[in-house]
Amino acid sequence: MSDAYLEEHHHQLRARVRAFAESKVAPRVAEMERTAAVETELAVAIARQGWIGVTIDEAYGGMGAGHLAKTLIIEELSRVSAAMGAFVQASQLGVAKIIHFGSDQQKRDWLPRIADGSCLPTIAVTEREAGSHVLGMQMTARREGRHYVLNGRKIYVGNSHVGDLHGVVARTGEGSQGLTAFLVEAGSPGLTLPAVDQTLGLHGFSFGELHFDDCRIPVTNRLGREGDGLDVAYSSSVLYGRPNLTAVALGIHQAILEQTVAFASERVRYDNPLHQLPNIKIKIGQIQSRVMTARLAAYHAAHLLDTGVPCDAELMNAKLINVELALDSARAAMEIHAAAGLMADMPIGRYLRDAHHIFAPAGTSDIQMLRLAEVALDQSKGQWSQRIATALSPARLPLP
Repeated sequence: MSDAYLEEHHHQLRARVRAFAESKVAPRVAEMERTAAVETELAVAIARQGWIGVTIDEAYGGMGAGHLAKTLIIEELSRVSAAMGAFVQASQLGVAKIIHFGSDQQKRDWLPRIADGSCLPTIAVTEREAGSHVLGMQMTARREGRHYVLNGRKIYVGNSHVGDLHGVVARTGEGSQGLTAFLVEAGSPGLTLPAVDQTLGLHGFSFGELHFDDCRIPVTNRLGREGDGLDVAYSSSVLYGRPNLTAVALGIHQAILEQTVAFASERVRYDNPLHQLPNIKIKIGQIQSRVMTARLAAYHAAHLLDTGVPCDAELMNAKLINVELALDSARAAMEIHAAAGLMADMPIGRYLRDAHHIFAPAGTSDIQMLRLAEVALDQSKGQWSQRIATALSPARLPLP
């Protein structure tokens, strides 16, 4: 049923990405797992395929292929390496802010470079003391003539150490109208990057900090108007963060299914393949069902986003379903592998660790369920998917 959303160009794109992932990415996975070092070379190679520009209009050199195509790209990369799928999804967050909030000049300057892979964008919102509470951020941006001076720290920045252009949200005033977004080029004086900390999973992906100490940037690097920072943060999270992370989870989930079927077919117990045991066969059936359900939710939400239909609830639900079902399947797969799953040469442990990385970004499952409850109770305060479709006119609706 999920294939009903796909056209021939989608199938062709999937085949290209899968071939690249299996020939170029797969041989690097063991080394990424062994060293956990940031995989810069492979990240650049992926960007050079043009896939970061999948939602960028063709007028700027992008693919103009939409969110469903983006889902396929991230899914197929994540099936082989969730770290490289996460690299693409985090870059796409950086794309969103320029597409929807950039000036004409900013779009002309940056979108073609992002589309051809010569510029890797990021978005930096989260702070250590504030977490997902965006309004609790303390980083400041003080205007001095034709410049802003940035001071503070950002944490959990996807692509922190491979990014060329950071989208940073900082406080320029009080309250919800006191946040503003900026474009900060890597290497700007006053911007430093501490060493990346070791993480549970996503080895090869940079997930670090940005430190700003009197970092001066020109006023022309401001995204939108002063006070638009909350818009940038929320819209990027809802319209890109949730479907992108959905796609990473889906790719991991597909890998879990394939690995578990192969293991249960090759491993012999009581003179028969392991999958002949009823309890094992039931678990595999559960994983298959979960993958089918998760993929349908993911493709449906991305399709609605492409067609301009209000779909915030579907995007939340897709992220919730894909993360929770992937984690359920990872545990079931570990149970099927038993002690063999604990060995370093078995990828199932990597899938389990990587899946946990998709839980918190763009809202934990509890956050998604709270927002879905607001939909059910008719307490929702509008939809970003509808607002962005109106090209962010000056008369846009109030923030949620």
